[in-house]
Amino acid sequence: MVRRLRALPWLRAALAAALLGFAGYALAANWAEAGAALTRLSPWTVLGAVLAALAALVCQVLAWRALLADLGAPLPVAAAGRIWGLGQLGKYVPGMVWAFVAQVELAKEHDVARSRSLAASVLAFAVTLAVNVMVAAATLPFTSAEAAGRWWWLVLLVPVLLACLHPRLIAWGVRTGLRLLRRPPVDVAASPRGLARAVLWTLAAWVPLSLHAWLLVAGVGGGSAPGTWPLAAGAYALAWSLGLVVVFAPAGLGVRELALAVALAPVLPEGAALVVAGLSRLVMTAADLGGAGIALALRRTPSTHSPTGAAGTD
Repeated sequence: MVRRLRALPWLRAALAAALLGFAGYALAANWAEAGAALTRLSPWTVLGAVLAALAALVCQVLAWRALLADLGAPLPVAAAGRIWGLGQLGKYVPGMVWAFVAQVELAKEHDVARSRSLAASVLAFAVTLAVNVMVAAATLPFTSAEAAGRWWWLVLLVPVLLACLHPRLIAWGVRTGLRLLRRPPVDVAASPRGLARAVLWTLAAWVPLSLHAWLLVAGVGGGSAPGTWPLAAGAYALAWSLGLVVVFAPAGLGVRELALAVALAPVLPEGAALVVAGLSRLVMTAADLGGAGIALALRRTPSTHSPTGAAGTD
């Protein structure tokens, strides 16, 4: 059914318009929440936060591309950026699977088997969650004792998440998922080297991500002292991680704001911390839309695959 739908140009255009519509709605909703504060910030602060968010997205693209190449489906940077950038709009559609679906179908246009692209996307999600929890665990005990004391249990997830990234466990999970979906088995085994590359790129993403958070915290009066940078990084990492772990909150709504308010208490009052949460959502949404625009501008380049057989009919 998906293959038939992809063959209809008008339907593809309608789906793209729907994705842009959902993302535009999220942008408008966040503007209503934090637009007034945004207009009071320096234009250079806003520009720096958006550019930092875009730089973080580039690192995330390279992490996903490294995993995909490790699974036997190497892609040019431009093609990987196009797939990731457009696929990210799927996360604004209600439900948690549409970003994965979009990336899988876009990758299929480059002759990447769905099982491989899905495995790479799920792995990228797991790596991101593990790294984010580690960033929060490494910074908050030294910058925000109250947040570390309230969510100490999040640290216990670090060894669990790292264990889930073991190549044998990943291969077992992929085989089990394909069997449940009644799909033909595919040899999808991530190597320690491929996972290490993805982890390094995800860690690299935290340089611009922490910069974006620090700029917003400083912009609303949280101070520009060097010690505020790790606090902002840990607060944002905590908020992002809790938004995923607490599954009953759609898109982490409410949970992220609470986490930021507690974690930023040493430098910001609760009201200002909530403004930072709204500003961050606004900036990240703008970056996602900008990344999608860049992805649309990228010319499709032919992909090259290893002899192991990245292409497939699944």
